[in-house]
Amino acid sequence: SVKVNAIVFFRVVDAEKAIIQVENFLVATSQLAQTTLRAVLGKHELDEMLAERERLNLDVQQILDAQTDSWGIKVTNVEIKHIDLNENMVRAIARQAEAERERRAKVIHAEGERQAAEALKDAAEMLSREPAAMQLRYLQTLTQVAGDKSSTLVFPVPVDLIGQLFNQRENRAAPVKGE
Repeated sequence: SVKVNAIVFFRVVDAEKAIIQVENFLVATSQLAQTTLRAVLGKHELDEMLAERERLNLDVQQILDAQTDSWGIKVTNVEIKHIDLNENMVRAIARQAEAERERRAKVIHAEGERQAAEALKDAAEMLSREPAAMQLRYLQTLTQVAGDKSSTLVFPVPVDLIGQLFNQRENRAAPVKGE
């Protein structure tokens, strides 16, 4: 449950109406203010009550002023002073806020993952279009591996490169005809 404390400022602008139109204008105005406050606040979520207090004050004031006009009463101001929440409401609000923070964090993380995947896709496309870029990346990887302090270093060599080396070796070893 929610407890709301409010103050209503009003003045009597027509004493005759205030006495004749209503039995006790003080009690009537107070009761009308309570029911109007319940009705107006009941239409809003708790976070709206906390965030938009000025607008709610004005809404209650306008309703009260219109209804007390025939009594010779002018409502000049309404101030919602305190909105007190019980312990269960406070815990529920805290859980809701935590869930909202987690949701935002997940959205941000997912967006980062999407951007990283997009960058990897772009890099893969660029490397597939440019063989020289792939060779450069290969050399960068070898440099990084060589920088590690491991005792054994294995260099993967493409099969076509090994084939070219054997062909060159055979060409050098073969005697040239005509000599």
